[in-house]
Amino acid sequence: MDSEQQQTRRQFCRQCSAGLAALGGATILQACGGGSPTSASGGSNAAALPSVNGSVVGNSIQVTIDASSPLANAGSVAIVLSSAGSVLVARTAGDSFTALSSTCTHQGCTITGHSGSTFVCPCHGSQFDTSGRVLSGPAPSSLQQFHAQFSNGVLTITA
Repeated sequence: MDSEQQQTRRQFCRQCSAGLAALGGATILQACGGGSPTSASGGSNAAALPSVNGSVVGNSIQVTIDASSPLANAGSVAIVLSSAGSVLVARTAGDSFTALSSTCTHQGCTITGHSGSTFVCPCHGSQFDTSGRVLSGPAPSSLQQFHAQFSNGVLTITA
């Protein structure tokens, strides 16, 4: 093989490698539902939810809410993290809270964002109100709601 044929072969191999890499990347993106997690409508304007630690007590999660808590004021939202899993929480009024599954009903992503009082899935932009109802898809159904009771500065969440 002469020098010109070796150069042409190298170029061909480089082009094939680049093409295969691009094809592989496109296949992976397509398999994951396309685009970046924030490319769907609503996803790009979502801020990260503040997090609060909860303690598992029996079959419930308990969260202490004081003046420094992200859930201290009506209209606030947060994700409660515990060894039993994560739960979305919204303080809807003085002593009223809603607690929701943090698992998006579209493809099971954990909802970690919000826009105001709207929960936003980072994977494909599904949006949910504080009662768990779908405001915009692709999520096909509402989030599961849990019982939330607030007393003496402690929020208790049960299934």
